[in-house]
Amino acid sequence: MGVTFPTDSTSSTGRTVLADALRKADPIGSRAVERETNWRRGYLAHFRRAVEAGLLEPPDAHSIALEGLQSLHREMRFRNAAGEELTLEDAMKSAGEDEFHTTTLEGKGERERELSIPYRGERLRGDTLHRQLSDWVKRGVITASCAEAVRTVHDHPEWLALEGDTVAVLGAGAEMGPMHALLRWGAEIAAVDLPRAELQKRIHETAMQGAGRVHLPSHAGRHGDWNVGANVIEELPSIAQWLDGHVGRLVLGNYCYADGATHVLVSVAGDVLGQHLVNRRPNMALAFLATPTDVFAVPTEEVEQASAAYQKRSLSKLNRTPLRVVSGGRLLQRNYPPGADPGLCDSLVPLQGPNYAFAKRIQRWRATAARDAGTTVSLNVAPATRTRSVLKNKALAAAYAGAHRFGVEVFDPATSNTLMAALLVYDLRAGEPAQEHPWQDEAHNAAHGGLWTGAYQPRSVLGLAAVLGLAGMRG
Repeated sequence: MGVTFPTDSTSSTGRTVLADALRKADPIGSRAVERETNWRRGYLAHFRRAVEAGLLEPPDAHSIALEGLQSLHREMRFRNAAGEELTLEDAMKSAGEDEFHTTTLEGKGERERELSIPYRGERLRGDTLHRQLSDWVKRGVITASCAEAVRTVHDHPEWLALEGDTVAVLGAGAEMGPMHALLRWGAEIAAVDLPRAELQKRIHETAMQGAGRVHLPSHAGRHGDWNVGANVIEELPSIAQWLDGHVGRLVLGNYCYADGATHVLVSVAGDVLGQHLVNRRPNMALAFLATPTDVFAVPTEEVEQASAAYQKRSLSKLNRTPLRVVSGGRLLQRNYPPGADPGLCDSLVPLQGPNYAFAKRIQRWRATAARDAGTTVSLNVAPATRTRSVLKNKALAAAYAGAHRFGVEVFDPATSNTLMAALLVYDLRAGEPAQEHPWQDEAHNAAHGGLWTGAYQPRSVLGLAAVLGLAGMRG
């Protein structure tokens, strides 16, 4: 029941949609996608090309985003409780299977009226926060524009509560979501996550500790008790009806994560929900977190910093020539060719797989299309973070443990989600496109963690980072 793939092959759907996305802007690239016989390994080059092909002119980027989204909505299906298979468009025209009511929780905490960010056992505020932002910029962990945006929010604490807005958080229990920080600042939240007792208990505790209000979708159970939570994949039309009933400006933030193909399903559900609500509520905003492990157009400043790091590395104890020879040139590749403007940072991680790349690319495409249509969009690149979903993968956990050897800082969840919540506040109160080209605009206010400014192409050091990290963990 709910959003589903048209066939049993999730790879087939991803390949079809990406080929359709490229068909007008890059016909040769589109045919290359269609001819790919090993999608599990070959997807990396095609997702990179889907960024390269849109970099020359903004219309190319808009074409790729729109064609990809249209193909996605044609391909995917929604199966209702009666077993009928509907198009996504028809599903949103139908009435929801259940009507949600609203359970509201009032936080008991004291509202924080100053921006502070938890970091390594401290709370950064005032001059300490400003110094840390400068240090991150100097070390190439965040962009200068990111630091300036956070400083602007710090100087306008009245923005923190986002008065007049209701932030609908899909994936309210996610570690990377903004709910914790927003509630400390007194915001209004519509929290959507699965109706699982343990998860909803955690959301309830977060709500009561905060200083804002949390609205939960709820319905009567079999014994008359009220159950809270909703499944965005299965109950999409009902959730749309519930969210549309909220007053004021609605900000729909998609922070859902799931393993494998389910991640694609929740991204599709969030995309359909966003498009439906924007059509009904033109003043609403959309919010996303872009993963750092993707392909991005990187500004000259970051390219220059990476080039300087490459030159410095050549004098370090790590002798890259033997390693490159032994690996056939796969290890320690330079991050960008000299003088690249913009640079193209390819941080796709094979361990995360094609479904992860597809799910996150859907969100970037929607951000591009919505921005071009005049919708307020907040999409910011988040740093690599030690979330539970990452650490349960032993290889990724080891790579994160060794990432600092290559200039990459991996953040704790509390630091990341507060930093990204501050950037969301900035976008909703002061943000506007900084670049005409949508994919160059994605680099504005980025907290990439150092992947963009490192000496080496990220995938060419991933294995080394894992080996070094594993050794450190055992030590």
